[in-house]
Amino acid sequence: MNTFETSPDAVVWRGDGETLLVQAWGRDSLRVRSSPSGDVADTDFALLEPEPVDVEITVDGDTATIVNGAITVVMRAWAGWDWQTEYAVHRCTLEFRDASGRTLLREIPDGGALKLTAREFRPLAGGSHRLRAAFEPPAGERLYGMGQYQQDILDVKGSTFELAHRNSQASVPFVQSSAGYGFFWHNPAIGTATFAANRTEWIAESTRQLDYWITAGSTPAQISAAYANATGHAPAMPEYGLGYWQCKLRYWNQEQLLDVAREHRRRGLPLDVIVADFFHWPKMGDFRFEEEFWPDPAAMVKELQDMGVELMVSVWPQVSTESENFAAFRKENLLVRTERGHGVQMSFQGPSMFLDATNPRAREQAWEILKRNYHDLGIKLFWLDEAEPEYGVYDFDNYRYHAGPNVEVGNVYPQAFSRMCFEGQRAAGQEEIVNLVRCAWAGSQRYGALVWSGDIHSDWADFRRQITAGVHMGVAGIPWFTTDIGGFGGGNIEDPGFRELLVRWFQFGAFCPVMRMHGDRQPSERVLAADGSPRNNSGAPNELWSFGEDVYEILVRYVRLREALRPYTRRLMDEAHTDGQPVMRGMFHEFPQDPVCWDLGDQYMFGPDVLVAPVIEAGATSRRVYLPEGASWTDLHSGAVHAGGRWIDAAAPIEVIPVFARDGALAALVGTI
Repeated sequence: MNTFETSPDAVVWRGDGETLLVQAWGRDSLRVRSSPSGDVADTDFALLEPEPVDVEITVDGDTATIVNGAITVVMRAWAGWDWQTEYAVHRCTLEFRDASGRTLLREIPDGGALKLTAREFRPLAGGSHRLRAAFEPPAGERLYGMGQYQQDILDVKGSTFELAHRNSQASVPFVQSSAGYGFFWHNPAIGTATFAANRTEWIAESTRQLDYWITAGSTPAQISAAYANATGHAPAMPEYGLGYWQCKLRYWNQEQLLDVAREHRRRGLPLDVIVADFFHWPKMGDFRFEEEFWPDPAAMVKELQDMGVELMVSVWPQVSTESENFAAFRKENLLVRTERGHGVQMSFQGPSMFLDATNPRAREQAWEILKRNYHDLGIKLFWLDEAEPEYGVYDFDNYRYHAGPNVEVGNVYPQAFSRMCFEGQRAAGQEEIVNLVRCAWAGSQRYGALVWSGDIHSDWADFRRQITAGVHMGVAGIPWFTTDIGGFGGGNIEDPGFRELLVRWFQFGAFCPVMRMHGDRQPSERVLAADGSPRNNSGAPNELWSFGEDVYEILVRYVRLREALRPYTRRLMDEAHTDGQPVMRGMFHEFPQDPVCWDLGDQYMFGPDVLVAPVIEAGATSRRVYLPEGASWTDLHSGAVHAGGRWIDAAAPIEVIPVFARDGALAALVGTI
């Protein structure tokens, strides 16, 4: 009897009801699937069909080996005797190695009398299982990625993560190890991931099978490229994604929005995109402008485009019970289903339910409304808010999608929401696409998803967290990242403390993949319709000129700097598109041979040539900066040139963010900061 079945690119093992399939999946990469009952499924939640590769498969008794370029897996099958049941038990364990034979990662052994199981399936009602996959990690590894969590930890070794989305939390389960591998948990189930010193564990609360992808690479750049090939590359960024985006909560009428764009042009200030935020509609789910406040949106779009400005409109997946589309959507089963209790899933300005973006029919019908009411007017950009989705209560087991129970497939929702607009725009003939979205999962990047970090607070602690959030999102394959400059909530425009924070955040924003001003500034502005009925409030002014003349002069300097960076930023977006490289990079990405760079969480690389060290403490006028070895570094403020491999104290008066160019790059920008 053969222990293993082989094909040109895969090995199958069966035993004790389990089917285990290990398959080459792209260069230097493998996909592992296991089903506790029956054959494995060809799910495509995020992984794309791989390019064919030549692999070497050998079977020697109870051992099978697959060699795929830089990665090797050793499969060891064995049978033991259970003295309690008096029958044989069958197991197969996996060990992954690099090209030199060094162990990258391996499943935990049974531990003899401990009777441990590396792939543990516990049955649930309905045929799914709770799954725990456990591995022995290499000693001393450091880990990066996992998407966006509101913390300022860079090396996530020793951390545990909820595999679930929330407002300001985007769970993207890909992790990159300093030991030379990348690991993608190809499972959209709600769960947890734990990276302890003695064990790595991935848990899915409800799933049909185990499914993960692993790659080997000698540098972070190689691992990033392989992961992008596996899950998709970001599209080419449109030219209007490279400049300055203006937003506030909220331009509540057509003339107010146009006046801001006109003032930008009057002052000679760069502006690529301006935003009509939420509740420009009558009821959530109407997906159209409210006529009283936006009487001629087609004329508005034309005037903006004549000024070289694109309009972005907010789209929420909530459908109010009072929406003109609610009855039809509910009749056609296009809304998320609630398993117990009443059907209301969120109550913001009234009760609502969520569009089921995992349903292809829901995506098609919603897009037809968006196309008619927005895209046909010339609107090219959509702000896909609430994309987690943000349930009123995060009872993940209480919601069911077309694709399955939320607890089993819920993390794929934001990817499907981005897909809705992307595929609709493509079908309508739009070639260049970028849409702002509040959440993402693996594969979202291929649908033009520009992810922002959610409704974060206007304080220094949240500001610091955006640096690591941007780095980890880049590692996790989402190269288009942005934040609400100044934070979303809590900033009073007359407060000197907030003005200082805004300046420092704005400086950081100039070196983010997309530079976008936004926030619910205080004091609020009450909004009433002509008949006296209330509408959602607006925030205080949030334009470059809204914070006093001293602040204005600094902000103008950096919005012009962003414009001067346009050729370089375009190059970085091309690298994201073609090579799968992050735009905002951890220091370790460019300098993996410098051990200091693996621990720097408060500075980063903007592409390969620009080192950015944001000022992240109130009242600071200088900060320590590490300049990596292997390069010389030019201070873009003073022009001073420093040797690498050392720390310096960089001057940082309020108008200056420490930025250094690598090996003489961007010499024309010296003195512009």
